Amino acid sequence: MSVLKRYEGNPIFSPENLPGEVNAVFNCGQIMHGDTTILLVPLVYEGERPHMRVAESKDGINFTLRDERFIEQSSEPHMQGLDIHAIDPRVTYFKEDGCYYIIRPGGGTKKAGPISILGKTKDWKTYEEIEIVALPSNRVPCLFPEKINGLYCRLDRCYDNFKQTAEVAHIPTRGHMWISYSPDLIHWGQHRFLLESYAQWNSHKLGPTPPIKTDKGWLVIIHGVEHIDNSEGKFNWPYKYHLGAVLLNLEDPRQIIGKTAEPILSPEEDYEIFGRTDNVVFACGAIADHDQDRLRIYYGAADTRIGLATGSLSEIIALCK
Repeated sequence: MSVLKRYEGNPIFSPENLPGEVNAVFNCGQIMHGDTTILLVPLVYEGERPHMRVAESKDGINFTLRDERFIEQSSEPHMQGLDIHAIDPRVTYFKEDGCYYIIRPGGGTKKAGPISILGKTKDWKTYEEIEIVALPSNRVPCLFPEKINGLYCRLDRCYDNFKQTAEVAHIPTRGHMWISYSPDLIHWGQHRFLLESYAQWNSHKLGPTPPIKTDKGWLVIIHGVEHIDNSEGKFNWPYKYHLGAVLLNLEDPRQIIGKTAEPILSPEEDYEIFGRTDNVVFACGAIADHDQDRLRIYYGAADTRIGLATGSLSEIIALCK
């Protein structure tokens, strides 16, 4: 039984309710922009590479998807052959400079495993690509929304190895969480190991989303992956993705306060179990409505749709502790 409650109108985005020949809707970034909920939605059209568009909503449920493309495959010379799809964005707002910073993966090509690309916007109308900020294979760095002890801080998820063949785009390998620091958001160091797989539901790998500041600590929604028995060939691959949570110390996030023993969301509905990638619920972020003690997660479902799940912020923190 999931801790999070699914919105009864799920999925809120799916290929069937979008115009054009949309094959899939991938995992979305999420943030508040004033009183507007912003989703950065990756779309896959027939015969095209994925790109991202901005969707906005005043009630957090009914979204308007803009027609114009916000982020596409990079055209920078140094990115040629490295950036093949604009997907899985992690969004963090810095009050200090009023910018929304976006980290997304690139790579996964014959030339390299996953790299990480940093960009930013202030108004969700114009986007500036900044730089590659992580070597392979670091696919999902997530920025803290403020400096810690005078330095920018982020959570990293590194693979222990990355296999590449001509026939297979990538073969999933074990991945753990690290933490690192930077004076300028571009040059990163002081790398420290943070968290490895600790339960069956994340026994294969786990990874972070942008941390949320609470009075109890930094709350981080994580994904966890386990290997499942697919000997009967019921699914299109032998893995299952879940969501969980970790709580980190406010002053020193290298210190783990606690983590959820069980998932807070697992694939249970048909739209989560069957799709482009079966048995997947995946989050690139979460939105905390502190005044309502509510956590909203707009999550990817089977690499095909986007659903909404909500839960008590205080309950999830308590489960971590």
